[in-house]
Amino acid sequence: MTEGLAYRLGIPLEEGRYPGGEYSRRIEHGLIVERNVDVVMRDGVRLRADVLRPATAPGPFPVLLTYSPYGKHSRKSVEMFVGDGASSAFAIGQHSHYTVWEGPDPLFWAGQGFAVVNADSRGSWGSEGTLTFYSAKEAEDGFDLVEWCGRQPWSNGRVGMSGVSYLASSQWSVAAMQPPSLAAINPWEGASDQYRDRATHGGIRETRFRTWWLESTSYSRTRVEDVLVMAVRHPLFDSYWAERAPDLSAIRVPVYAVADWGDQGVHTRGTIEGFKRVSSEHKWLEVHGQYKWPYFYREESVQRQLAFFRSFLVEGAPAFDRPRVSIEVRENHLRGEFHDEEHWPPPATEYRSLFLDAAAGALAPDEGASAAEFPYDSTSGSATFEYVFAEDTEVTGNVRLQVWMRTEEADDLDVFVGLEKLGRDGTKVGFVAQSMFPDGPVALGWLRASHREVDESRSTPGQPWHPHHQELPVPCGVPVLLDVEILPSSTLFRSGERLQLVIAGSDLYPYPGETVALGHAETRNRGKHIVCTGGATTSRLVIPVVARSRAGS
Repeated sequence: MTEGLAYRLGIPLEEGRYPGGEYSRRIEHGLIVERNVDVVMRDGVRLRADVLRPATAPGPFPVLLTYSPYGKHSRKSVEMFVGDGASSAFAIGQHSHYTVWEGPDPLFWAGQGFAVVNADSRGSWGSEGTLTFYSAKEAEDGFDLVEWCGRQPWSNGRVGMSGVSYLASSQWSVAAMQPPSLAAINPWEGASDQYRDRATHGGIRETRFRTWWLESTSYSRTRVEDVLVMAVRHPLFDSYWAERAPDLSAIRVPVYAVADWGDQGVHTRGTIEGFKRVSSEHKWLEVHGQYKWPYFYREESVQRQLAFFRSFLVEGAPAFDRPRVSIEVRENHLRGEFHDEEHWPPPATEYRSLFLDAAAGALAPDEGASAAEFPYDSTSGSATFEYVFAEDTEVTGNVRLQVWMRTEEADDLDVFVGLEKLGRDGTKVGFVAQSMFPDGPVALGWLRASHREVDESRSTPGQPWHPHHQELPVPCGVPVLLDVEILPSSTLFRSGERLQLVIAGSDLYPYPGETVALGHAETRNRGKHIVCTGGATTSRLVIPVVARSRAGS
């Protein structure tokens, strides 16, 4: 759907320190390094790619492909985005100056007998055409790039896709097109549904992170899709967004998907949904509680990537020997323990209801509290509810909040939900948030009340499915039931520790303006919001509890 798009002029390439687009070939550090190789797409448009492969062997080699608008020349240091000493987690020798932003290190992979191809997407940097994001044309180009890699004389005909964030999101779209030469994908924290995962959380348009992202991604000689304008034009899930949510069930190649619990609102949901919905016989999921970039490059992670790609790209290599699901159950910031599962959600999951009690500000295991209300100012206040665990309890998976709410001063309401862990003394326990901050929540959820329609055929006990196809009026002063999807997480609560539910009308974690964080500046809130509990407006929080003794923990 390239018709009807809004565009802006591309940022001059010189502002991105573009080294130029002339072809070159050099041999250095045991690599044959070809820069700015022309790759011709089916419509004649030429994309530019860098090819790095071993100089010490004739090949043919298995190929790793990365594909994004971030710039194949980019050497941005991920240390600039991670604080709290997280950069110390980098493995020496696994992140050379050949490494593109969020991509695999060609120096390492060539040493293991692989070729690495880094391509600039259509319209970005030196590639011809118009730059669009997550579009059908971009996926089609990805298909052509895979097949080009598979046909080269230095290729063994088996191509894998690798990389983080955009380099991961593009893998879902390309794999859904089933290019014959694609042998495996390793989407490392990438959205698979741009509407639900990134752009409109619960129907509420995200305005901060995506503004920064577009301004840092729009280097082009031509024009660039203005995703901010398009989000305003398309507030509901329509054909524009459907094009940016690939048919995951069409993916059949082996998948090794990796996510982190702290990347909520960007990649956590999409990575886990991708794993759940692909049709691949061979698929694995790993979810950690660390910072995304150091975790991708640490030595043990790279060795798992190597074992995965060898098993499917190299003839006669050992099978990838990993548990189908491996998740880190967190206790606090950067502290957790991995547990292996047969599938997702874990087989030993039990869904328990905790009932909201507005009078006591509590979550109770038993229904029966009298009707009560908890009002808060929709622009600055919040409603909180606490539950104290009587025994050690693991909460792993999606959480579902079914809450009755009303407003007397507006015709809609935007709800921001957070789950927090409190210590026995009531102090907040922090976790990695947005892959950058150490003081985040357990999990987040959002919902615009007019988007409250739920498709029960696609919902599960712990996760409602909102089609976002229409807006339902919110009658003034009348309570409506909101079924809020709280994104997946995994946390161990010790006996005496508390789960706190926070409901508000604005972002719960408004990090300083100079940081790259999520934000929702345009809400439909006005006046007070009222949380209604008990009686005819019984409200509940459905939490997924993993029985550790039955989970083999």
